[in-house]
Amino acid sequence: MKIGVLADTHDRLPTFHRAVQLFRRMKVDAILHAGDFIAPFAAKIISPEEISVPVHCVYGNNDGEREGLKKMLPQVVDGPLSVEIGGRRIVMHHFIEWLKPEDITGADLVITGHTHEVVERVEHGITFLNPGECCGWLTDRCTVAMVDLETMKVDIIEVHG
Repeated sequence: MKIGVLADTHDRLPTFHRAVQLFRRMKVDAILHAGDFIAPFAAKIISPEEISVPVHCVYGNNDGEREGLKKMLPQVVDGPLSVEIGGRRIVMHHFIEWLKPEDITGADLVITGHTHEVVERVEHGITFLNPGECCGWLTDRCTVAMVDLETMKVDIIEVHG
């Protein structure tokens, strides 16, 4: 089972669209967004009427129009979000510092965003992943991740135009 992971799309529709198209081509089984959509019009890209796979998402610190985002993505939550996909427990929050130690107990994968920097590390059997920024505003790189939940192999993918 494969999941697509992205964060920090920050209203940049061209890179967000390309990331979702990439996930479609890769035939991911679910998409996880770790926050900072910004506006509801951007969130529409992964709304239930646009995407045929489950989408799990949390608010980021820049997601100010929460009511509009909630209308577009009824499943969006403040975080931490804990879901089981493919027999793996996944915990997601926008900012790693917002997670308490008890939030990650028993997790196989912890997904965050916020820093716009790619992080992929394993500590005590837990994979910590920040896919970097999908928007490319700060680093000039639009990155997302694909995770094979069977092997826990993470691929960081640069999305090009």
